[in-house]
Amino acid sequence: MQGDERDHFARLTKAVAETRDQAAFTLLFDHFAPRLKSWLTKRGMKTDEAEELVQEVMTILWHRANLYDPRRSSLSTWLFRIARNRRIDAQRRAKTRTLEGREPLLQLIEVPGVDTLFESEERDARVRQALSQIPDEQMELIRAAFFLGQTHSEIAASTGLPLGTVKSRIRLAFERLRRVLDEPASGE
Repeated sequence: MQGDERDHFARLTKAVAETRDQAAFTLLFDHFAPRLKSWLTKRGMKTDEAEELVQEVMTILWHRANLYDPRRSSLSTWLFRIARNRRIDAQRRAKTRTLEGREPLLQLIEVPGVDTLFESEERDARVRQALSQIPDEQMELIRAAFFLGQTHSEIAASTGLPLGTVKSRIRLAFERLRRVLDEPASGE
């Protein structure tokens, strides 16, 4: 039975290739389309995607039946190989279309508005102005703590100052900064 069926499908395919025999194609379509669809859905394709791919495979059979060689394989093997290759191609296309939203290059960079930039520049100028009003002995300790990342104990050891003096001067510097920055900006 298997050899007879194989010969039968080979004859039908030859009729499609040579004379565009629609009846022969309909028999082939009715036999293979449901099997291809089932095979594709078992491999994770959605039903509508599988149906579309089956249509593509059967269209290839209609247009390129002359490429089928019954001496090399059965028609079933030939069609399933086409379906497999098309499924792989579809998966590759889907992967390249589905880009991860977390991709750094795809992240939208929020560009600050002119108002924000102006406010930032104004704030920076005020901070620089406030820092210029801090006495040098306090500013040295601020630089060591915040720009060099030293702990209060490390600052005390490197300067020879008592730990309490270091903490007190840093606290006084912050109080002065807070007072200056809390004052209304000139022109407000």
